Formats: sequence, C-alpha cells, structure tokens
Amino acid sequence: MATQPKAVPAIPIILVSVLLAGPVLAGLAGTILPAFGYLPALGHNSFSLEPVRHLFQQPGLLTSVWLSIATGLTASVASLAIVLLFVAGWSGTAAFRRLTRFLSPLLSVPHAAAAIGLAFLIAPSGFLVRLVSPWATGWTRPPDVLILNDPFGIAMTMGLVAKEVPFLFLMTLAALNRPHVQEYFKAGASLGYGRVATFFKIVLPQIYPLIRLPVLAVVAYATSVVDVAAILGPTTPAPLAPRLVSWMNDPDLTKRLMASAGALLQLAVSTTALATYLAGERLVASASRRRLVTGHRHLRERAARYGGLLVMVLIIVAMILSLLLLGIWSAARSWWFPSVLPQAWNVMQMTDTLGMSLGLLGTTVALACASAFVATALTLWVLEARDHRKSTSSRRLKTLAFLPLLLPQISFLFGLQLLFLSADFSGTFSAVLLAHLVFVLPYAFLALSDPWARLDPRFAKAAASIGASRARIFWQIRLPLLLRPVLVTLAVAAAVSVGQYLPTLMIGAGRVATVTTESVALASGGSRQATALLALLQLGIPLAGFTLAALLPALLHRNRAAMRLER
Repeated sequence: MATQPKAVPAIPIILVSVLLAGPVLAGLAGTILPAFGYLPALGHNSFSLEPVRHLFQQPGLLTSVWLSIATGLTASVASLAIVLLFVAGWSGTAAFRRLTRFLSPLLSVPHAAAAIGLAFLIAPSGFLVRLVSPWATGWTRPPDVLILNDPFGIAMTMGLVAKEVPFLFLMTLAALNRPHVQEYFKAGASLGYGRVATFFKIVLPQIYPLIRLPVLAVVAYATSVVDVAAILGPTTPAPLAPRLVSWMNDPDLTKRLMASAGALLQLAVSTTALATYLAGERLVASASRRRLVTGHRHLRERAARYGGLLVMVLIIVAMILSLLLLGIWSAARSWWFPSVLPQAWNVMQMTDTLGMSLGLLGTTVALACASAFVATALTLWVLEARDHRKSTSSRRLKTLAFLPLLLPQISFLFGLQLLFLSADFSGTFSAVLLAHLVFVLPYAFLALSDPWARLDPRFAKAAASIGASRARIFWQIRLPLLLRPVLVTLAVAAAVSVGQYLPTLMIGAGRVATVTTESVALASGGSRQATALLALLQLGIPLAGFTLAALLPALLHRNRAAMRLER
C-alpha cells in the first residue's frame, strides 16, 4: 500500500505558525522603523533618533516605567504564590473541589469587567465602605482617600491578582492531572512529610516546568496591560502602556513616531521584568536546594494551609461581589452614599441602554464566534496532522503558541496598525478578527491539546483496522469523544476574544467597536449605569458559551453513561 506524502499534513502546522508568528514579526518591524524616524506615510523618509529623544523628554517617563515593572511583577509573583500555597495545602480535599467550581468560571470574566466591578467594590463610595458607614465609621460622605488610581498602583495590582489567580490555578490544575503526580503525594505522606512540604519538596519540582510558560505570559501581560491600568491604575503619571495608547491616538500624527519608540521601550520593560523573574526563580531554586534534602518534615503547617485558603476565599468573594455590583448598578436609578442598596430602581433606563448597545453586542458576538470557530478548527487540524505524522514537536508548538502571549501586545500592535493603514485594511471586521486570532489561538491550543493527548488511541486503531478512513475516524470517533473539551475550547476562545481591548482599539481604528472598548471608555468618566451594563454584557457572552459547553454534552450523551462526564 502506497503511503501518503507527509507534505500535506504539514500544511496546518505551517498555517498556524504563519498566523501566530507572521503578525508578530510584521508588527515588530512596523514598530521599529517609525521608532527610528522612518515613516514615509507622514513624510519621514530618513532614519533619525528624534523620536527616541522626544520620548525620554516626556515628564514622568521613569515613573511610568517603574510602575509597569513593579505592579506587573508584584501581581504575577503574588498570584503564583497564592495558587501554589492553596494547591499545596488543599489539593485532593473536598474544600479544594468546591472552590475549583468557583475558580473555573471566574477565568471567563474579562479583565475590563472584573476591573470595573472591583472599582465599584473598593472605591471610597464603594460597597465595602457603605457596609460600615455610618454606623461604624461615622462617614455620611465618601472619605477623601485615594483608593482607585492610587499613585503606587495598589488597586491595579489587586485587580490583576484577582484575574490572574484563576488562570494560573487552572494551569496548575492541568499540570496536576499528569500521570504519577498523585503518587508523589502518597510517597511524601508515607515518608512522614506534611501536605505542604510534600508539595513544595516533591510535587512542585515535577510540575513547575509545565506552568513556567503560563507564568511568564502573566508577567508579560501584567507589565503591559492597558484596560485594567486605565480603570484602576495611577494617572499622574500612568503606567507606560496607557500613555503609549494616548500618544498613538493623539491628533498630532507626529506623536506616532514617539509612540513607536515607546512601544520598543515597553518591550524592553517587559523583557526586563521577565529577566528579573527568571533570575529570582534561579535564586529561589538555589536557596531551596539545600532545604529540599534536609529531611525536615515541616509538620507545623496549619498557618500556611489556612492562610492560603483564606486568601483564595477572599479573592473568590471579592470577584463574586464585584460581579453582583455590576448587576445592581446596571438597574439602579439613584444610589446615594451611604446607602447599602439603591434608593430607586430604573429597569426602563437599563432597557434603553441595552437597545442602544445592540450594535456593539452584535459586533462583539460576531467577533467572538468567528474567532472561536476558526481558532478551534485550526487547533483540531494541527493536532490531527501532528498525530498523523507522529510528530514529537509538542514542546515547539506550545512555545510557538505562547509567543504572542510572551510579548507585550502594544509592542507589535502599533506596527501592525501602521501596516494595515498603509494597506487600507485597518478598521475592518476582517482586520480585527485577524488581530483577535493572534491571541485567541494560543488559548485554544492550550485548552485542547491536553484532552487530545489523553484520548485513548485504541479507538482510532480499532476503526482503522476495519478500513475506516482518517476523515471518518475524526468525525465519527474522535470528535464525539472530545465533544466536551471542544465545546469548552470554543467557550474559552470566545471569552478571550470578548476581552480583547487593545487589539480592537488599535486595529479597529474606532470603526469597529465592541462592548469591551466602550465599557473601558465609559469607566473613565461615563454613566455608572451604562458602564455596569456594558460590563455585564461582557460577562454574558462567555457565560452563554460555558453554559452551552456544559449542557450540550449532557443532552447528547444522556443515554451514554460513560460519556456524561469527561474522564
């Protein structure tokens, strides 16, 4: 029997590689040239260091750089520490399983919606202050305390931690599902080690390489975030990334050259943060190496266990309260301080705002559905092709998938915007969809690659032995068996698309607007009711996706007991 050529199955791998690396490399090129004065579209036909010089003359630039590094690294390290301490103390317990049910849905909450809800919670006139006023504080007016937009970025750091903890937790949970990990816990217990000591001495060294890339992606994102910084971050001066966006959107077009130079500075800032984290990682590993082999059992770990549990519970409660406040504010007519609940409700105003937002909602849903479908289809195509070629390039593919997440978005989106403008492609639905795919596809690959790898290969071999074609094996065996993971991947991809603020803002050029871009714009000074409603609409799309992902397999597999829940 003649064998099929191997060139054909490589097409999806090449396509995905081009889709991930192509816009990034093209965008970096489009950023580097204007950063050094070359932008023929504006009449700059020679190279110059003038944009760099103008950049470093901007007031408060070093403060902006320091804020980006400090808040990003603090949020990333704090999120990782919370997740590891909670997993170490409670993995395998009933409390762990209960909290997992809350943490998993929180991953679908867009960053902007979470930041808006948190602002309603912790503001001087927010819900927490109202709960204790005036009976405990004596305040009949909001206290004159700078909580939101504080100069040290504390509120911004809290917002990033609240969103990154669910992501890192699910990445750690996936790593714990690998073979033999549970045996490590049993081995540690049999040697007399406590639960926390077993995790940090035996389990963590085994799973940390699996979560390192997600951690680095969190560092890169947290040091270059725009939407959370615009809502919760300092303003005098702001972190670097929001300032770059304002320069890029300035009516003075020559500031785009300076903004491009700033985008390269942002790349250097994120690279410095990543290098700092990796250096700290080596120092911690070196300092811990001797303690790992001392044989000390560390049985007094009650404080560590309950401390990790308390912080995790506080994060979950804060996120749930924030989301509930979005619902209350969206229907409130008047809510004067210090009342805990609104004095009057206005559902008609909510209905009117919703009617005016239908266009935004339609664009957001269309982008989310298109991005999710294309990203999931490409991921399935790549995984099928990789299995057919019996390729061992899983690590290279995973690294490539993380490439857009390891670079600050702003460092190549500026260049990509300029390239799209020169090609008369900017401001179109297709351009925004392409920009979304660059960030949606990595999450689709991460969500689906592990379930695909765990699929029992004997099903496909049995079908092939009776003459079934590759297409029939895929459509009638693999896809039905992977229905739940595929639907979850679609939901995750849609949620990621909904949360894309900067790609929509930059590539959409104001002509493609979504509920995310409008909610961030309103959060800086618009109506609280309209802001809350748009943030709720952000939540509604991912919630609908995850609800369908849970219900459809239950309905379709109701007569197949072994397929009701994924094993």
